[in-house]
Amino acid sequence: MSDFIERAKKIRLVIFDVDGVLTNGTLGYGSNDFEYREFNVHDGLGMNLLRTTGIEIAVITAKKSEIVARRMHYLQVTHFHQGNIDKLPAYEELKNKLHLTDEQIAYVGDDLPDVPVLRRVGLAITVADAPSSIKQFCSMVTKAKGGRGAAREVCDLIMEAQGTYQGAINKYLEQ
Repeated sequence: MSDFIERAKKIRLVIFDVDGVLTNGTLGYGSNDFEYREFNVHDGLGMNLLRTTGIEIAVITAKKSEIVARRMHYLQVTHFHQGNIDKLPAYEELKNKLHLTDEQIAYVGDDLPDVPVLRRVGLAITVADAPSSIKQFCSMVTKAKGGRGAAREVCDLIMEAQGTYQGAINKYLEQ
């Protein structure tokens, strides 16, 4: 865990995948182009808390979805890339735009399309229910499953490593 803490102290950007990380990976489809996904409110609050500490939040996802776009707009995620089956170009664009190094970036992914980015970043993280073939590329596996608090767990751990957790939650505790 001490290696995780040292890596987490350097993080300035956290990038999340969507399906299987911010959702449980289940895609629901119905008639009339109906699409259904569940997001965890704890994950959303964790992302917002982390952003208040000065850490940038980004999302790179392979699919295009109006539902995901709405959720990211609600969460004020301005670095939102969808329709990126190959995620490395979006990753490189973010890294260059924000003037960061690989070591300053964490990525949370859960399956094979995430591996190229997981191999590059300073802090590679996956969720508890990711395939075992993905876990070998990660320095941390969350206790929570994707879409069930994994993103919040990551956000909290990074804030704790950077000593910003208490300050981020104080505005809620002092009311």
